[in-house]
Amino acid sequence: MRILHWLKLAAAWGVGLLLAYQLWLFAWVLWWANVNPHMTRFMEIRQEELWLKMPGASLQKQWVDYERISPHLKRAIIAAEDAKFVDHEGFDWDGIQKAVEKNQRRGKVVAGGSTISQQLAKNLFLSPSKTPWRKAEEAAITLMLETAWSKRRIFEVYLNVVEWGNGVFGAEAAARHYFNVSAAQLGPEQAAKLAAMLPNPRFYDRNRSAPGLLKKTGIILGRMGAAELP
Repeated sequence: MRILHWLKLAAAWGVGLLLAYQLWLFAWVLWWANVNPHMTRFMEIRQEELWLKMPGASLQKQWVDYERISPHLKRAIIAAEDAKFVDHEGFDWDGIQKAVEKNQRRGKVVAGGSTISQQLAKNLFLSPSKTPWRKAEEAAITLMLETAWSKRRIFEVYLNVVEWGNGVFGAEAAARHYFNVSAAQLGPEQAAKLAAMLPNPRFYDRNRSAPGLLKKTGIILGRMGAAELP
């Protein structure tokens, strides 16, 4: 009986700690609804990796407001990453199903089906790992973001914190890193190429003329006109 008592106590403590952690996450979500994030978990991880090679090196990042980002880039990312962004509530169930079917056909993970909201949840708080716990936490944070933020705010933060190369984060840093222009000055082809890089940005940073990248850039360019922005 004493063992059962301690097991119940341990379970209660575990549930309490889990709830406290979720409340801590939600407090940050509420704070960032109006305050721009300075660092994300992904940035911290990449900073640590960068310091192992070059101690004291800094990430390339610069926050810019939503209005100062080219509409071409916004359309390109919607077209490439989440065509139903303005309509769904955080999850694109059709996209997830298609990704599962594609992965089954290939026998390995080649598609994710994550929405912009899910990607932002991961970038803000989590690691690149693909454990069941991380996916569950990603889903919980996605619901928090969709509840507390507008679609425009979700997209604005995403555009400013998403990884775009080796130590490169956000639209402004990416535009200057790859094209030596501001995020506001990006043209349609430049925007499409940046959007095409997102699934594997550090690889494409080293391989900017990869055939797959060029092909995907053309596909995104053809879809941008139908993209609906928040």
